[in-house]
Amino acid sequence: MNKPQEYIGVDKDVNGGMTNIGKIVRDAQVFGLIPETETCEGWDLSRINALLQQVNDQWDKYGCLVSYLPDDLRQRHNEIHGRAMEQARKAGWSGEVETGDEE
Repeated sequence: MNKPQEYIGVDKDVNGGMTNIGKIVRDAQVFGLIPETETCEGWDLSRINALLQQVNDQWDKYGCLVSYLPDDLRQRHNEIHGRAMEQARKAGWSGEVETGDEE
């Protein structure tokens, strides 16, 4: 089975967008690298990887911790990721996939 060559978009992604690529997209929105309306639908893997590098560069400035973000970015992070988690829960996501191996 061939993997898709283009990203489906964070709004159409599995688990309500609670995937690794979905997190990259939301973090890019937090840091203003892309507008909040950008879903990255149709982006190829090289473009997603380039965005990941930009996101990682931003996180490196803050020790990769939300608590180290300046107030404005921390608030944006909480709003963007909070909305995404709420929408994902409505779509049936529970977070168990991410925490299932922690028992």
